[in-house]
Amino acid sequence: MADNARAKRLADLIREVVAKKLQRGIKDPRLGTHVTITDTRVTGDLREATVFYTVYGDDEQRAEAAAGLESAKGVLRSAVGAAAGVKFTPTLTFVADALPDNAKTIEDLLDRARQSDEKVRETSAGATFAGGADPYRKSEDATDAAASDDGEDETDGDA
Repeated sequence: MADNARAKRLADLIREVVAKKLQRGIKDPRLGTHVTITDTRVTGDLREATVFYTVYGDDEQRAEAAAGLESAKGVLRSAVGAAAGVKFTPTLTFVADALPDNAKTIEDLLDRARQSDEKVRETSAGATFAGGADPYRKSEDATDAAASDDGEDETDGDA
């Protein structure tokens, strides 16, 4: 079992090699310049690597890019093996990264929250306070209330 630092270094190397090879070495028109390698993870035994990627485009272009990556898997693994110099070159698995979809979902939620805040702001524009601008007692009010309470207690005691 390899240590985590070695697995991380190998993952970084795989990410760089695959990105460069996709940019310069693969002539598949399905891949083009709209595929971006976002992350790479290697198992602890350095036998398998998962490469996360995003595709700039619609669902059809994403499907074409996935097919292109699957067909170029052997060439990319050979390039990784030549660059890494390890005894066993890890097998590559390509997974579409869900980061752009998650980011869009978060943006939509934030837009809805902004719209809701704007509605609340519009509703409260002409509103006034229910119990006055400052509903808390001041120190003067507290001393007056304490003095009146003391007087009431004496009166109650006499009766």
